[in-house]
Amino acid sequence: MAVTIRDVAHASGVHVSTVSRTFSAPHMVNAETRTRVLAVAEKLGYRPNRAARALTTGRTGNLGLIVADLANPFFPPLIKAAQAAARGQDYHLFVADTDENPVEEQDLVQAFSKQVDGIVLCSPRSSNKALEKLAETIPFVLVNRRMRGVPTVVMDVAQGARAAMGHLAGLGHRRVALVAGPAGSWTSGEIRRAVAEVPGLDTLVIGPNAPTEEGGAAVAERVAEAGVTGVLAYNDLVAIGLIEALEERGVSVPGDVSVIGVDDSVTGRLHRPKLTTVAMPAADAGRMAVDLLIKSMSAATVLETHLVVRESTAPPKGIP
Repeated sequence: MAVTIRDVAHASGVHVSTVSRTFSAPHMVNAETRTRVLAVAEKLGYRPNRAARALTTGRTGNLGLIVADLANPFFPPLIKAAQAAARGQDYHLFVADTDENPVEEQDLVQAFSKQVDGIVLCSPRSSNKALEKLAETIPFVLVNRRMRGVPTVVMDVAQGARAAMGHLAGLGHRRVALVAGPAGSWTSGEIRRAVAEVPGLDTLVIGPNAPTEEGGAAVAERVAEAGVTGVLAYNDLVAIGLIEALEERGVSVPGDVSVIGVDDSVTGRLHRPKLTTVAMPAADAGRMAVDLLIKSMSAATVLETHLVVRESTAPPKGIP
């Protein structure tokens, strides 16, 4: 037979309500008593009934995590870290994918709000107005999006973009391109603003574009015809799609054109040439976002990024 809360209470020498509070509101239980109850529960193999707990506490013990695209290799490390952080604090994590669709994003938040205590919303594509309305229905933390009054964890992609453009300038490139991301992407906007601040470069902005390999491949002809010798792409997938399409056209990377991505995903590390990229601390962001959500902290956390130089960048032709 399954071990019940009464079995734990009897073996611990406390009232049933004390066992209940140990799991639902541990801060209300004396530390010594809490330790004893937890030890007995572990020994007996007791697991609290989450549905019953939700009825008494109004909390489900579940969290939601919504990402723009599960197929994007940027997100798995973030998801894994978020899941570990949630599990370490006795929460379950439900994950969903919006497929870069802001309407689907809003529908998912509404659906999750009935099943979870809070949501981590990663790289949202919805407008500020839509997000403000959603924030009235359930607590959430934004990753890679700034919004007044909402806890946020952002990766300083502007810092990385400036480093990437500085790297191209240092190699001798002067005519370069930025292959931007989706129109609703905060990250893409940050990259565009940062690139405009870098002196000494004639920068062509191409976009908005889909944040996929297909998005990168679609602009290859324009890049090839533009006379640029260096490119910063919105993310690693766009960079890889661009490289492959350029090489199909007989344009060598980095011999003819240097290409830099953003993310430092495993895909970029395995690609040939190995991709020079801006490393984004996705795992740290996932972990911190869950911590902010569980602790109900209103904070804005900024994580540093850095450039990782590999094989897809070199001086332009004619410069030793």
